[in-house]
Amino acid sequence: MKTIFQNSRFPWHAIALAILLIAGSAPQSPAGAQKTGKVTGLEIPRFVSLRSGKVNLRTGPGTRYPVEWVLTYRNMPVEVLDEFDTWRKIRDWQGSTGWVHRSLLSGKRWVIAPDNQILLRRDPRPNAGVIARIAKKNIGRLETCRGIWCQAAFSGFDGWIKRAEIWGVYKDETFK
Repeated sequence: MKTIFQNSRFPWHAIALAILLIAGSAPQSPAGAQKTGKVTGLEIPRFVSLRSGKVNLRTGPGTRYPVEWVLTYRNMPVEVLDEFDTWRKIRDWQGSTGWVHRSLLSGKRWVIAPDNQILLRRDPRPNAGVIARIAKKNIGRLETCRGIWCQAAFSGFDGWIKRAEIWGVYKDETFK
C-alpha cells in the first residue's frame, strides 16, 4: 500500500526543503539579546526576587503542573526567562528553572553570594577596608552599581562588593 505522498505528483519534498531554507535564513537574535515579555512588556531576561520564603517551582505554567522544587529563601534573586499569562519562568542562582505565579515575585532587587568569603568593603576600591565577610547563600539588598562595583546591604552591613562576585545583577547593567 502506498501513502498519499508517494501517489501524489505534488513535490512535497521540495516544499519541505523550501520551508527549512526560509526558516534557516530568518534573522536571529544575537546571543544574550534581550526581548520583551509578551505579557508585561518588560525586558526578558530580568532579575526580580522572591516575595515569600516558600515558593513552589513548577514544571509548567499552572497549578496542574507538578512541583519540582520548593525555593525557601525569601528575597532570593531569580531571573525571569519567559512569561505566560500570570506565570513566570524563572532561573535561580544554582541554575534550576521552573514556573512560579507572578504574585510570588517582587520587583525589588536583591543579590546572593554564590561563594564563601566575599568581601564587603567600605568604598568601591580593591584596597578599601573590609566591613564584613559574606558567606555563601547570604542575600543582600542591591542599592546601586557603578562599573565593576555594587553597593549592597547584607545583614545590616552596608558596603561595596565586586559585581562579578554576586549573582542577581548583569555584567553591563546600570542599576541605581
